[in-house]
Amino acid sequence: MAFSLPSPPLKLPTSYASSTVNNHTLSASATSIRNTRKGLSLRRTFVVKASEKDDENPSFNPFGFVTDNPSSRSAIQLPENPAEDGNVGQMLYRIEDKGREYGSYIKSGGFRWFVRETGSSDARLGPRGTVVFLHGAPTQSYSYRVVMSQLAEAGFHCFAPDWIGFGFSDKPQPGYGFDYTEKEYHEQLDKLLDVLEVKSPFSLVVQGFLVGSYGLTWALKNPSRISKLVIMNTPLTASSPVPGLFQQLRIPLLGEFTCQNAIMAERFIEAGSAYVLKVEKADVYRLPYLKSSGPGFALLEATKRANFKGTSGQIADGFASGRWDTPILVAWGISDKYLPQSIAEEFQKGNPSAVTVKLIEGAGHMPQEDWPEKVIDALRYFL
Repeated sequence: MAFSLPSPPLKLPTSYASSTVNNHTLSASATSIRNTRKGLSLRRTFVVKASEKDDENPSFNPFGFVTDNPSSRSAIQLPENPAEDGNVGQMLYRIEDKGREYGSYIKSGGFRWFVRETGSSDARLGPRGTVVFLHGAPTQSYSYRVVMSQLAEAGFHCFAPDWIGFGFSDKPQPGYGFDYTEKEYHEQLDKLLDVLEVKSPFSLVVQGFLVGSYGLTWALKNPSRISKLVIMNTPLTASSPVPGLFQQLRIPLLGEFTCQNAIMAERFIEAGSAYVLKVEKADVYRLPYLKSSGPGFALLEATKRANFKGTSGQIADGFASGRWDTPILVAWGISDKYLPQSIAEEFQKGNPSAVTVKLIEGAGHMPQEDWPEKVIDALRYFL
């Protein structure tokens, strides 16, 4: 439904994110528009009238996925003074330098990786050695910043790259040297480890869906390179559920729409946890998706090419007794809304001599973000 604006046109502050569009609100808004020159506030009238109507007869809010998220409100809510109204450009200016702790760009395999590094390079030759952290989708290596900082103080040399297509690493267009397949991710990880001069064997820490799972299938192909393996909340059995985000991404048209939701990553993190991200953290997870369409389309392509159930089954079989004997620590956030505790327990039953399960109370799908102190304690003891 549309309505006519007075002439000359007025530039109006946008508050649709906190309202429900229906006949009553449109009528109220039109009245406010006509009276704007008389000093009445469009923003105030629009929101109040929408709220009053919602109280009488709650209806569908097309912007609910935004307004239901406390940490996202600052990204879309505008100030009361229209002269200070925000926009994407101002938002990027505010957050574009955030989230690059311990990181630098590394050229490898024709692509530019963003890699975080803590600890001295001399530590790789010491008793602690090197630890490589691999994140899952749709997040980034930023989630490991606290853990790797503390492990560096304990004498470890740590690397945490953003996978190609994620975080601050390159997002190549499919068909131009990278098609977001599992095989290509494995090949590019091999090349990156060579450039970083990561000597084998090293400790590997993996968490999350999709590219997180690819970290585990890479380990299955390179068992001699792994001294110890740590797994945090990753699909480990054929029965592991696939979150709704990835199911939506595989639906034609809906997938293209979903992948361009700038707050997708932070929403995914919060939906899998008992906590709401602080705004400064949500800013970092939002930044790549807000800055360009590339990360969203990279996630879309990777999701379409993934075999979630097949990969989970491969992981369960590959790490079973008789096929894997390197020590594994499963550090599991028991408040994970995507992967229940039973996944970790079932995985341990497949290889009880190699797998130790450490339950992390209070942590959800990303223990390293929810409760890094407990993750650090578990890693220091195991590694």
